[in-house]
Amino acid sequence: MKKEVKVAMIGIGAIGERVLRKFQYHSGVELVAVCDQNAEKLQALKEELEDVSLHTDYIDMLQKNEIDLVYIAVPPKYHHEIVLYVLKQKKHVLCEKPLANSLNEAIEMLEAAREARVTHAMNFPMVYTNVYQLFKDKVLTGEIGEVKRVEVHLHFTEWPRAWQKNNWISSREQGGFIREVAPHYIHMIHDMLGELHDVTSFVDYPENESLCETAFVTHMKLQNGVTVLFNGVSGIGQKEHLSFKVFGEKGTLDLTNWSQLCMSSPDKQTSVLPIERTEQHDIVMEILNAIEGKEAKIVTFEQGYQVQQVLEKMLKK
Repeated sequence: MKKEVKVAMIGIGAIGERVLRKFQYHSGVELVAVCDQNAEKLQALKEELEDVSLHTDYIDMLQKNEIDLVYIAVPPKYHHEIVLYVLKQKKHVLCEKPLANSLNEAIEMLEAAREARVTHAMNFPMVYTNVYQLFKDKVLTGEIGEVKRVEVHLHFTEWPRAWQKNNWISSREQGGFIREVAPHYIHMIHDMLGELHDVTSFVDYPENESLCETAFVTHMKLQNGVTVLFNGVSGIGQKEHLSFKVFGEKGTLDLTNWSQLCMSSPDKQTSVLPIERTEQHDIVMEILNAIEGKEAKIVTFEQGYQVQQVLEKMLKK
């Protein structure tokens, strides 16, 4: 019988808890330990995670448990310190996005991952979804013709959103919607159309220097010269609306709010495309494949570093 991969988690926020469920119910892994500084949050999980070792100190957790893979879901400014420690222990790593809180931190993490010779992956969940695969297929097979422009619109009623209010996500130091949301779209563009270059960004910040951006516009280019525009704003009188639009010479595709793909053309009304694929890629299974040396669809730290390069320019850091 194939051995289950023993998994530990560091950080149980809104996103971390979603991934916890993926590990919890996957037959190929055993969730053995969870760490969070919030003891009350751990206590709330105690009954559900009866056989899981709970910790408030990640070093203590790593020393006291047999662990193969560590998922790191702490706020961005702590990624660097924790990832480097985990890699020194020669553990496989799954890290939340963005990879780091600066370009210098990101390159150190990438170099450490290469030196450790372990599986290193980023949690960019969109590339595993059926809706994204359909989007990508239609663009790359030429169904909308030659790509003429790409636009990403990030419009928020408020930031932070009601479900994610915490003590860091509205901070200029490590929060904001550029840092939290834009990396998903940067990576999807890299995956679908190639790397982004020639980044020029204009960011609006409030007078309070501790608070994150309120709006931004960024102009970039693909390698072939196609223009890519990002724009975002928060505190507006409309429902949250996220749009990733690829304009082709024959038609246009628009991925809205993560899950709906619309297509339009000069002679047809805009229509919502049915998602016909029945099985999505599974990020946990792909990581297990990578650990076993099999072909795997994972987003590596190399790709995370490429995203970080664009992100830092968007933030004008």
